[in-house]
Amino acid sequence: MDLLKIDQKRLESISSRLLEKGVHLSLKEVNGEADPIKDKTLYWFVNQLITQVEKILDIDPSLTEREILQIVARTIVENLGAEASSIRIYDPERKEMVSYGSHPSPSKDHEEIIPFEDTIAGEVVKTRQSYLVPNILKEERYKNKEKVDKLGIRSMLAVPIYLHRFSKDVDTEGVLQIYYKEEDRVFTPLEVEVAEMFSKRVGYVIALKRIHYLHNLNITKDRILEHIYQKLARGEGIKMKDLFNSVIPELVDIMKIQRCALFSVTEDQEHIILEAGYPQTVHGIGKVRSVKEELYAKVIVDQTGPFGSFENEKIYPHYILITNPKETHLLPPDIKHLLETQQINSVLYIPLGMDETVKYFLAFDAQAHHRRFTEEQVEMLTFFGKELTKGLKLEKMDDILHDFKNPAIAVAGFAKRVQKILKEGAYPKNEKVDQALDILLKETSRIQELALTLHEKGKESIIDLTEVLKNRFLINEETLKELNRGNIQLIERKLESSLWVRCFPLHIERVIDNLLNNASNAIPEEGGELSIRSYRKDPWAVVEINNTGQISEGEKDRFILGEGRGRGLHISTRLVKNMRGIMSVESGEGQTTFSIMLPLVEP
Repeated sequence: MDLLKIDQKRLESISSRLLEKGVHLSLKEVNGEADPIKDKTLYWFVNQLITQVEKILDIDPSLTEREILQIVARTIVENLGAEASSIRIYDPERKEMVSYGSHPSPSKDHEEIIPFEDTIAGEVVKTRQSYLVPNILKEERYKNKEKVDKLGIRSMLAVPIYLHRFSKDVDTEGVLQIYYKEEDRVFTPLEVEVAEMFSKRVGYVIALKRIHYLHNLNITKDRILEHIYQKLARGEGIKMKDLFNSVIPELVDIMKIQRCALFSVTEDQEHIILEAGYPQTVHGIGKVRSVKEELYAKVIVDQTGPFGSFENEKIYPHYILITNPKETHLLPPDIKHLLETQQINSVLYIPLGMDETVKYFLAFDAQAHHRRFTEEQVEMLTFFGKELTKGLKLEKMDDILHDFKNPAIAVAGFAKRVQKILKEGAYPKNEKVDQALDILLKETSRIQELALTLHEKGKESIIDLTEVLKNRFLINEETLKELNRGNIQLIERKLESSLWVRCFPLHIERVIDNLLNNASNAIPEEGGELSIRSYRKDPWAVVEINNTGQISEGEKDRFILGEGRGRGLHISTRLVKNMRGIMSVESGEGQTTFSIMLPLVEP
């Protein structure tokens, strides 16, 4: 079939029209006259049409949907000789038509939302057919006649528009409305066909945007992994605060985040614990909250619903979006007050878990008014959260591996002492044997406890902080003997008994071990002093570890933030925060003192 050939039927139609005007031509003569007109006119028309379509297809897919549709509206006005155009998208939840782009740009009193029922836009969406309005002032379905009358608009062509997975990750329908000044305008089939072709090309642009968006999501995933693996490849280990600081900027295309926090859920699902946050300075790391008292946490952890879109929040199994923090019933007053002072206008929660059990969740605070997230956006943030939980586990594993060193040295040293004592024939009754064996058994048990922390085992208890300090000081003494640091003088200063604190015993042991180890290493080669002290300073129990050697102010600030070269101080800082305590350092006159302050409790 020759698409450019005029068929017999059309030649006869042209001949009849010419005859009505008094022009007598045979079909052959009509064809001879029509061919050059067809060639020139058709070439010009097709060329113009291609140019107009390319303008739409060339729209930058990195723009927002609203920006894309704004450009489409302008292009249609410029190329179809129209006065104005607008694009309205159907919102099935609210059963409304929402304006997503128009040209000229809307005025302040512009109708952003119009009803779905008994309107031209609604009829186009229902029937998926174009709607011709030769005279708007006579059209019953067109409600706001005063406005178009004031603008001098008299006719309109409305054609259906289809956007693939445009809003809320579902296929979306809408209407492209093209306005003209002519009254009682006759719309030709060609005009309608061209307008419908333009509307279809808009769908292609949105599809390109989606491809572009998915490509960027994959790039973001790769960047997140790169941040983690680069640190591992350099042997730096994972520090959650560094990971947050480096990765959060990668999420800016998805959500402009002011704050982000990672929470863990206890095994009994009764409490949530703040594990890490961005920025770190505004988060109370280690803070524990009750699931029963925090409705948002209960909804996240229980996963029982009800699910759906509500006035102030959207609740779904994969995320909870609070669109109005001031009015939502999910947040307690103290969090509402905090969000208000930070000018936070939307909060997003992403549950993270396995086997339908939520073990962690992410919280994102944003000053922007986020109203919805696509499945891909939620999937991206979930991916980010899962990588963070892996990072958290890696951080804990790094900490544990770091802390295996001291007990391993102590066990090896005491094992040698037992062996030596046994060879001397002093067994079975010997105080030194009993003491060495006792320490050996304790350190072996400690290694087992460290291993158990990989599986998140352990239990808080009330302990005497002074007794822990004395025991760890004794262990450190034996470690120094093994390292041939006999030039270090060990001093026990005032040690106040019954300093009761609540914590994981293993955690405070790790903190004291790290500080004693760092203090020992900081003493110059020529020797010096290492001393301990404990006392009550209501409402705190205080431990001080002092050593010969001084550090600069810059080093002091870095150490207390856990930014020193080694992992020991980073571990200690995090664990003390988890115990709701305070760690500080003072240095001067050739001495450095680290202090730990933990809340006193009744035994």
